[in-house]
Amino acid sequence: MDKNDWKNYSEATQAIRSGHRRTQEEEHSPPIFTTSSYVFKNAEAAAARFTGKQPGNIYSRFTNPTVNAFQERLALLEQGERCLAFASGMAAIMAVGMGLLKAGDHVVCSRGVFGNTVLLFQNYFGKFGVSTDFVDLTDLSAWQAAIKQNTRLLFLETPSNPLTELADINALAELAHRHDVLLVVDNCFCTPALQKPLLLGADIVVHSATKYLDGHGRCVGGAVVASDGIIDQYIYPYLRTGGAAMSPFNAWVFLSGLETLHIRMKAHCENALALALWLQQQPTVSTVHYPGLPAHAQHELAKRQQKGFGGIVSFEVAGGTEPAWRVMDATEMVSITANLGDVKTTITHPATTTHGRLSPEARQAAGISDGLIRVSVGLENIDDIKRDLAQGLAL
Repeated sequence: MDKNDWKNYSEATQAIRSGHRRTQEEEHSPPIFTTSSYVFKNAEAAAARFTGKQPGNIYSRFTNPTVNAFQERLALLEQGERCLAFASGMAAIMAVGMGLLKAGDHVVCSRGVFGNTVLLFQNYFGKFGVSTDFVDLTDLSAWQAAIKQNTRLLFLETPSNPLTELADINALAELAHRHDVLLVVDNCFCTPALQKPLLLGADIVVHSATKYLDGHGRCVGGAVVASDGIIDQYIYPYLRTGGAAMSPFNAWVFLSGLETLHIRMKAHCENALALALWLQQQPTVSTVHYPGLPAHAQHELAKRQQKGFGGIVSFEVAGGTEPAWRVMDATEMVSITANLGDVKTTITHPATTTHGRLSPEARQAAGISDGLIRVSVGLENIDDIKRDLAQGLAL
């Protein structure tokens, strides 16, 4: 079927069926097109492809049928016009910056973003004359005050990593568009199964497909979803020239991951809420960060903006790094790894891993304490997860 035909189907069906166009072999599952180049019928056809007069595959750095299938499927799920896939989530953010920013431009970014995103804006875009101010994700007045005449982008993750704070996407979109600025939302934590930023007014959505879109920790990849105009004018030219392409094999893996995304995210949310409620009862836990808890500052916003509260729970123990490490080291089943979004529960210490390259001042400003632990709650039996964490919390 043509991609437009799938718009009449539900999201769960789109996640399983869309994007795949059967070849003459009539295969039931999407194939992996492991080819670097494509053969043209004649020289005139080759010229027409390269000049854009005729659509079709040219070179797998920027056109590949397996990658195209993933792009089409994710665009449908995000209800965006077009998607481009990249080699990683950071490569996707890099593509947005390289495509849309120039020397002298300004970005406003939330403090609660992935540590490498902060470093990308500060150390690399900054080197080429793009300035960035970081603001409190939840403070709309701070976003307003930070916008300048040369501001080009507002960039945020919601929920944030690792404190699960939320931004009001609709309010930020109105603010951005009032100043003729584009709003970019990293939708990694929620995925389109729980949140659709484009429908709330965002202009661009970025993903680390490595996380929940795959869901099994198998491959690294990223994606950008936006309008045809933004993709064609700004993002696609960078992909074609810059070469940060997603491999066909990885795209094939992500396609299979999308097939179970909706049921996995529902299960992640159920387990995460149960764990958050349990952690609140543990005497050695001082604070639990999870949008599904009524005590969370943006609980009501999460209920309005998301279909579920997500699979990430963070909590704090008193005493700093040593007690936090002790909790982690006492686990036997839970995996100590910085990745998230897997069916396997993972645990990490943000201050010394994902945000470890930030200065102590930057970590403090972002609310990353030495006693903070982040858990990506998997799909194991919830009682087994609790029992494993209880060993360290009891020490």
